[in-house]
Amino acid sequence: MSTENDELYSLLIPLADDRLIVPRACVVEVVRFSKPDHEAGAHAWMLGTVNWNGRQLPVMSFEGALGKEVPAPTGRTRIVVFYASTGQLKTSYFGVLTQGFPQLVRVNRDVLDLHTTEGWPEEAPVLCRVKMINEFPLIPDLDKLESMLAQESIQA
Repeated sequence: MSTENDELYSLLIPLADDRLIVPRACVVEVVRFSKPDHEAGAHAWMLGTVNWNGRQLPVMSFEGALGKEVPAPTGRTRIVVFYASTGQLKTSYFGVLTQGFPQLVRVNRDVLDLHTTEGWPEEAPVLCRVKMINEFPLIPDLDKLESMLAQESIQA
């Protein structure tokens, strides 16, 4: 096997007290934070929508989806725009709040190991936690995030 095929470009996405790791191909872009238009009655993790390229982009807090407090925006807060791949969202995209600039990394089998599949609520949008050298990022369940957002828009 060639080294090129064994490596995956990924993004480490900083949260308030943790980091996510996702394949770079799942992310459309990272945009400056703008205050979402919040809908009354929405879950605390559903921050609302922002205008992104002429579309209404639903934006959520991953920390909030884990049942933690939604962090207050700072000067470093950004929105990571993901492709919505399951077809449940009309917009085909959704945003997740990040507490800093994502970092591009290349990962392969030598630097990435499964650490745990436990430690968060059962309904949490997390597949597992991995060990990457001296980091322990979470791998989010992007399909579950999309489903949560779709359910939120149905209830709104």
